[in-house]
Amino acid sequence: MRRGVVLALLALALPLAAWANTIDFTNEFGSINISMTNGITSTYSPISSYNGTLAPRRGAQGWVSFGTGAFSGSSLASNGTFSATGSWFDVVRHRGGATIFSGAFVGPISWTNTTTTPGRFLTFELSGEIRGMLNGHEATGMTYQYFKATKFQLDKGIAHITGGSTSLTSTPEPGTLGLLGTGLVGIAGIFRRKKSA
Repeated sequence: MRRGVVLALLALALPLAAWANTIDFTNEFGSINISMTNGITSTYSPISSYNGTLAPRRGAQGWVSFGTGAFSGSSLASNGTFSATGSWFDVVRHRGGATIFSGAFVGPISWTNTTTTPGRFLTFELSGEIRGMLNGHEATGMTYQYFKATKFQLDKGIAHITGGSTSLTSTPEPGTLGLLGTGLVGIAGIFRRKKSA
């Protein structure tokens, strides 16, 4: 009896680990439009690596585009948060233009001034949780985007993407997992019957 319970638990738990779909990618370059009232808009930041595979020397594996809601803070040159209201985050593959991920930010989006030495450029990190559809399945993850701009550029609503990293994980629907788990339990029962016969 104890073996049967353990087998049933494994049958329900293993598909979760086996079917989780994770993608990691980095992007770099591109410009953004930024303002306190309209937030950030970035389109077509090239993907430089996808699940550890580097992009060709003169080409991208796809593009990252995203947008946020309004900024909450005293100045874009300091720390604050962007609203997730009206936000979006899309990843498109180069070949065929297929959308890999389409979603939005969830909760507040952190904007941190990471400038370490005074100079011509200010540097920033944008980080936030994203949620949407990854290859037809619900997915969640985190993105970290890095920017630089002179004070003059920032005042004009412009900044440049120096890099970004995103990790997304999707899991299949619970009903699919339940059916698979039930099937595995049934197969185990058949083998147990044959063994005891």
